[in-house]
Amino acid sequence: MIIPIHFQPKSSMDYEITIDELPCLRFDKRVAIITNPTIAALHLETLLSKLEVRELHIVEIPDGEAYKNMESVEFILDKLFGFKLDRKSMLIAFGGGVIGDITGFSASLYQRGIDFIQIPTTLLSQVDASVGGKTGVNNKYGKNLIGSFYQPKAVYIDPKFLDTLPLREFVAGIAEMIKVAVTFDAEYFKYLQSVDLHDKEMLKEAIAKAVTIKADVVAKDEKESGIRAVLNYGHTFAHVIENETNYSTYLHGEAVAIGIVMANALACKLGLLDEHEAKQIKSLLKHYGLPTEYSINDVESFYEHFFLDKKSANNAITFVLPQGIGDFKLKADIDSDVIKEVLQDFGEEKSE
Repeated sequence: MIIPIHFQPKSSMDYEITIDELPCLRFDKRVAIITNPTIAALHLETLLSKLEVRELHIVEIPDGEAYKNMESVEFILDKLFGFKLDRKSMLIAFGGGVIGDITGFSASLYQRGIDFIQIPTTLLSQVDASVGGKTGVNNKYGKNLIGSFYQPKAVYIDPKFLDTLPLREFVAGIAEMIKVAVTFDAEYFKYLQSVDLHDKEMLKEAIAKAVTIKADVVAKDEKESGIRAVLNYGHTFAHVIENETNYSTYLHGEAVAIGIVMANALACKLGLLDEHEAKQIKSLLKHYGLPTEYSINDVESFYEHFFLDKKSANNAITFVLPQGIGDFKLKADIDSDVIKEVLQDFGEEKSE
């Protein structure tokens, strides 16, 4: 299955997302694969058997969100210069969302930009992170605050790579599927309620639907000046949770699941979502084993962290909220007292 991204207006950045067994890839150029030791041990041999290039190099960075930083980018760039790659060379991001984001960012920087392709190996990266050209790294102030919009030349999604994915990481990817279902497609939400995503054919169909939704959104709004911001549903809260827990307690998808519950609580407070719908969403998250609870120790601190978010402007934060299941509303004019009331409901004393 091939899903195209055609940017509006038409652009040379258009590319295709292939969802199928990884095809043979031939490039008459110098290529560097960026991966980590875990993926290299499990799948590098498979990739190498499918790859034919003029000159090949492999760069491994440590596995985990803790290494999604400028130090890793510097390490990669240093290796690329050591290999004497030129502006016609190409990078291959082979791994999950961390590898994809760092590789894309490094590609955007090296000699002012070289090509890269995405071969995602986790469910989260297959349905979300590999599509759309968001690249970047974290710093002490928050998640993905340093980065660029830089589109890959192609994305190859092979569900077979998920066979070795730990259950916790698999489930974390489902949060991103639920995210797009709640905000864009009520029928897709019902589908996720009814299927067994451990069935390979159902999973492939669910991946394709999530990717189709995201590709359509990205094509309309590459640099998040409008509708693409909706893909951040749950993320405004999730990024604070990840920062508070030093990116070591929750996987990204797990934090997004909790963020979705928090965003829904705010939507209910504003009359955009009813309690039954909120319970349906929470129930689906829990059905797949995703966390839905979090104890906020300091409401004021949590609230102030919102203003480090990329969606904040003019001392206001834009929240992505569901308007029923299958629709959304962007709200930037919410009274701070209302937001803090919702956060208080997740306070330590009320979560016990």
